[in-house]
Amino acid sequence: MDLIIIITCLIICYCTGNAIEKKHYNNIKERELRLYKSPCISYGKIENLNTNNINNSHLVSSSVVIGCDYFKLFLAKLRNIFGGNVSAYESVLDRGRREAILRIRELAVASNASEVINVKIDTVILNSLHSNSKINPKVCITAYGTAIEYDK
Repeated sequence: MDLIIIITCLIICYCTGNAIEKKHYNNIKERELRLYKSPCISYGKIENLNTNNINNSHLVSSSVVIGCDYFKLFLAKLRNIFGGNVSAYESVLDRGRREAILRIRELAVASNASEVINVKIDTVILNSLHSNSKINPKVCITAYGTAIEYDK
């Protein structure tokens, strides 16, 4: 009887978490299509940046705190017993990074910037999988860069 309850809870957690993740991915894809190539994002140093026609530049930054569902937490703890990569968290990190980048792109569009250069992404684990807390592990992903507005 206890096994049936545990399996039922895992199935409910899987279905709920999967539906929420799918909804978030669809939202991200829709916003990415809306911002397609506007503004341009650069992750490295730009060697031949023409500073003569820059009208304005400013910092754009965004932070996203995202956690995983209980089914992924269960899979991660199971994987922790046997060792190896915890692949259950890969989609959580992917969603968080994409969301943070989308937010800085939306900020750049709101300020009429045509590109964001030197984008950096930082990831911080807010609570460890190995801690004794009963809280789901969460990560804070911060993306920041320099938004540049060119003269027209």
